[in-house]
Amino acid sequence: MLAVRSAEQAAAADPGLPEYIDRLRRERNAVILAHNYQLPEVQDVADFVGDSLGLSQEAARTDADVIVFCGVHFMAETAAILCPDRTVLLPDLNAGCSLSDTITADQLRAWKAEHPGAVVVSYVNTTAEVKAESDYCCTSSNAVAIVNSIPADREILFCPDMFLGAHVERVTGRRMHVWMGECHVHAGIEPAKLDAVRRAHPDAELLIHPECGCTTSTLYRASSGDLGGTTTVVTSTEGMMHRAVESPASTFIVATEVGILHRLERFAPGKRFLPASAGAVCGFMKMITLPKVAASLETLSPRVTVHPDIAARARQAIDRMLAVPV
Repeated sequence: MLAVRSAEQAAAADPGLPEYIDRLRRERNAVILAHNYQLPEVQDVADFVGDSLGLSQEAARTDADVIVFCGVHFMAETAAILCPDRTVLLPDLNAGCSLSDTITADQLRAWKAEHPGAVVVSYVNTTAEVKAESDYCCTSSNAVAIVNSIPADREILFCPDMFLGAHVERVTGRRMHVWMGECHVHAGIEPAKLDAVRRAHPDAELLIHPECGCTTSTLYRASSGDLGGTTTVVTSTEGMMHRAVESPASTFIVATEVGILHRLERFAPGKRFLPASAGAVCGFMKMITLPKVAASLETLSPRVTVHPDIAARARQAIDRMLAVPV
């Protein structure tokens, strides 16, 4: 399991780095965007921290010359598509995504050929090439709204996350063709691990990301009364932030990548947040470090670009995503 440093530990190791990054940011007229799963110290130097949808929206509206995307490759690609006239940097080009890797553009084209006329809804966790073959993009925040916006008589291909697809089917009542992909981190949060934490904290509220493999079984057990009076909420990472503030609960079990715990603790001080699995760590997300952020601003590299033809087609699917109210 990866050792994840706290923001305090990172600051002690590199006491002047946050200030140096701030100076470089101002000199470069840069904005730093960080996903909820980033290391605590990276979140702390960011201008904006959020989920894929929120960060896409921030990228689209920024007037900065440089966007430093502290996330994974598909997120930086999305920013590059939305901001073709800006310099988009990803501090480590090796920061990929196991879910994005589960489908290629060739595979999607073959799937579409089997279902001519179907509407393709692709999770934002996909490459630019896959987005270019899609009709809509979505995130876990707005996947239900996207599917609900599609006429009921249209066939839908949903890719690549099978757990999010199952959640959307359950909420909307739509039957879709769902690609059998998964995020290795979320799939690894198994019901047995969640049960062990729940038994130790029977009064805690459960916050579950729809990518988790434990979602379906947990909701079934909740509806059957097996989980007692415990409240279970399936929501995106951004939804978790709002629920943590609004809920009367004081303790939460959080079933998603552990990086979000740092932001939850800052967003809802005085409340307690427990990981459903302490091993739910995305090694790709943790590749971005403060020294890499500083180096990226120093050298204005590594830069992420998307071929104009692919970007133009992918932009249509992304714009449709951003246009649907959540």
